[in-house]
Amino acid sequence: MNLTLKIWRQKNHSDKGGFKDYKLANISEDMSFLEMLDVLNEELSEKGEDPVHFDHDCREGICGMCSLYINGRPHGPQQTTTCQLHMRSFKDGDTITIEPWRAKAFPIMKDLVVDRGAFDRIIQAGGYVSVNTGGVPDANEIPIPKVIADEAFDAATCIGCGACVAACKNASAMLFVSAKISQLALLPQGQVERRDRAEKMIAQMDAEEFGACTNTGACAAECPKEIKLSNIARLNREFYTAAVTTENV
Repeated sequence: MNLTLKIWRQKNHSDKGGFKDYKLANISEDMSFLEMLDVLNEELSEKGEDPVHFDHDCREGICGMCSLYINGRPHGPQQTTTCQLHMRSFKDGDTITIEPWRAKAFPIMKDLVVDRGAFDRIIQAGGYVSVNTGGVPDANEIPIPKVIADEAFDAATCIGCGACVAACKNASAMLFVSAKISQLALLPQGQVERRDRAEKMIAQMDAEEFGACTNTGACAAECPKEIKLSNIARLNREFYTAAVTTENV
């Protein structure tokens, strides 16, 4: 396949940045999207030009590092991570526009790389449980109904890639925060901090300047792990319950 790539190039956070066009020839449809970018970078390096900087790690759809905005959609035309997107999703002669996540809370570091430290700070604010040190408890010591365990596991599959933020016109992080709150609120181990968790994590989310939820569902539609909107409803219940409980203490 022969392709034209329109890629956002930006030297650093303070640089204005802009799109630059690149031509690629003889790209195999069996390549992953990141492998295609590797080919581009090899060509740029051979010419003595600065390669395109982009995040990646496991390349197995697990870590969520491969955060690219491709042709107007987070991770591209399929509901998957960028590393699991293959070039057969495109056609010969296509022009592909590649941008970084666009959100005030995700400042651009260079080219397609953004700083997602805001997510880490939200987790640090309340996404944890109190655990007593000692021996490992029996797996069946705390019985949990399967339906609850499955729901908690589904929420825990969130990889924090930020596609939900990139998809939302307000750059809201509600789906991410709700998944991290849900996975703990549903389990007995998460009850100790339950009253404060939602308040602290939402307060940190607001401090990071993420936008408000739009209620359009774009976040769930683009989430590569199919995190459900019902988690946002649970987040709201947790938050309001915590507020009422705090007032009555």
